[in-house]
Amino acid sequence: MTAQIVRPYGDTTGDGRIQVSFTLPVPFRTRDEQARAEGAALQLAGKMGLDPAMVVHAKGMGPDFTFFIVYGRVSHLVDLSEVKVAKREFELLSPAEINLQIRSSLGRKLVVVGATIGTDAHTVGIDAILNVKGHAGEKGLEYYREIKVVNLGSQVEIPNLVARAFAEQADAVLVSQVVTQRDAHLKNTSELAAAFREAGPDRPLLVIGGPRFDPAMTSELGVDKIFGRGTTPRDVASYLVHAIAPARAGTAA
Repeated sequence: MTAQIVRPYGDTTGDGRIQVSFTLPVPFRTRDEQARAEGAALQLAGKMGLDPAMVVHAKGMGPDFTFFIVYGRVSHLVDLSEVKVAKREFELLSPAEINLQIRSSLGRKLVVVGATIGTDAHTVGIDAILNVKGHAGEKGLEYYREIKVVNLGSQVEIPNLVARAFAEQADAVLVSQVVTQRDAHLKNTSELAAAFREAGPDRPLLVIGGPRFDPAMTSELGVDKIFGRGTTPRDVASYLVHAIAPARAGTAA
């Protein structure tokens, strides 16, 4: 039986050793500055509960910042019985099942409009889900015969996305957000949800993805689904079928 109480592993089992990295706004040019910077890093590590702690790497980042890697020991324990994992609320289907379910339930193609919004110019995430080449060995949504994909690309203004979604009679809008400085991804998502609410009651499904999103914030941000790291095209396609084209009695699922 797997132990319920565990602690970090570094050199030997249960030694509590961890490694953390961070940046401080301190210079790292002269020897005096380097000593002061490493002292500041160790002070922070101590306040984080690392005892003893050791700076194993420090490098100046421009004239006023220093990047650190600190190795140390913590006394904290992890109780696995208290870890809560959100369960997937939909069945993961094969491409053939997804196509069949859309055709049987909708009688037409499911329309998806995708984009990145605001100043976000990163299209790797949205392309991984939409483009036929896909991601992690899975074909993107363009591969599915019963899904029509409209990929608007990067830095799309929210009013333009809303207008295009209604023009395409989209069933779902997929938005990827990678830029997170000053919580830009949260601000953009909230503005997106508000814009669709103002546009009318018959809005498309709003699906957001990005590495820094917390799926628990779905309701708070006003969207229907949030996908985080490790999401594959089949995850998204299966969710769309679950939410838009549920199985009819007698169809394969």
